[in-house]
This record gives sequence, structure tokens and C-alpha cells, in this order.
Amino acid sequence: MEVHVSESYGYSKEDIRQIAGRLRMARTRGELLGLLTCEVRHYTIFDLQIIGGRLNSEIELLPSPYREAVRPYFRGQLFDRHHQLLSLGRTGISVHQLDQPFRDPELVEKYWEMVPEGCFVWDDESERNPYFRNPKNRLFYYLIAAFTMFVLDEPGHPVGMPFPGGFAVEKRGSDYYCLIRDKEKDVFYSICNFCPAKQTEEPHR
Repeated sequence: MEVHVSESYGYSKEDIRQIAGRLRMARTRGELLGLLTCEVRHYTIFDLQIIGGRLNSEIELLPSPYREAVRPYFRGQLFDRHHQLLSLGRTGISVHQLDQPFRDPELVEKYWEMVPEGCFVWDDESERNPYFRNPKNRLFYYLIAAFTMFVLDEPGHPVGMPFPGGFAVEKRGSDYYCLIRDKEKDVFYSICNFCPAKQTEEPHR
């Protein structure tokens, strides 16, 4: 008998639509920080362990030595940012230092329109662990990415994160650059389509 995780202890598509709808109401970086903090607090230690286990299993499928090089960046992208999000949410910084509108409000709105579909687009039929098929865990990825890209105004993938081919996300002055930023345009659920990094054609020397 197949276990439908999203119906038993995860989120349904309607659940995620409602969450995305609430997050779309934010008009400033600080408001979004507050809303994201509330949503992320719904994730238990068990949820985070499952998310970490899924991440580790995906990393192990990558070839060496790329696997070893990229591992700390993937973990930092999720769990370091998760810690930072909760820390900022507790300090009240949203009121005092983040009362600014989004750099691109229309892009933020399109992001939340994408998220409900993005959480259900993966083909997980071959995944044996039913906990790994939980759309709630995929939503965590999008919540953390929204914090990074729209609250902090930083790239969804960390600076220095390597990509196959020897490319990496770069910071030059106050701007961010990525060689693969526009390569994901046909993948509607990719966070690259919403990233503040600029497309560059060659790495900085």
C-alpha cells in the first residue's frame, strides 16, 4: 500500500497555497522576515533531521571530488540560513533595520505564485523513504531561499559555491554574479529565476 505522506503528516497543495498566500501579503523585507519566522517554526527537530537526511542522500549521488567540495555549501544554504532566520526573527531587527520594500516586488509575487506548484513537481516515485516525499520538506527549501533572496537580498546559492565545470557564485563589490543564473529559465520551479545575482559570461580573474 502506498503511503501518501502529504495527506497524513505533511502539507497538501491547498495548505501550501494558503501559506504562500499569507507570505505574498508582505510588502517589506521586515514583514516577510516576520512571516517566514512564523512558518519555519512549524518545522520540528524531526522534520529538520529528515530534510538533512534527504540532502545528504542527494549529495552522495554526486561524483567525487565535486561531492566533497559542494557538501558544506549545500548544508550552509539550508541550515546556516535557517539558524540566521530564527536569530533575526528573535531580535526584532525586522522593525528597526528592514523596513524597506523589496528590490523587485513583482518578482517576489511571482515567486509565491510558483511555490505551490514547485513543491509538487518532483518525481519521487523511486524514493523508498516516504518521509522524503513530503512536500512540507520541499516548502522548507523555498522558505529559506525566500529569506536569502528577498530579505537579505543575497543569491539563493552561497557565494563561493562551486558548480560543475569549475564555476562558482561570485561577489564583486556589492554585486553578485553567477555563470549559470540564466541557464535555468526553462525550469519554472528553480530559485535561479528569482535570484538577485547577475548573469555573467566568464569568471572574475
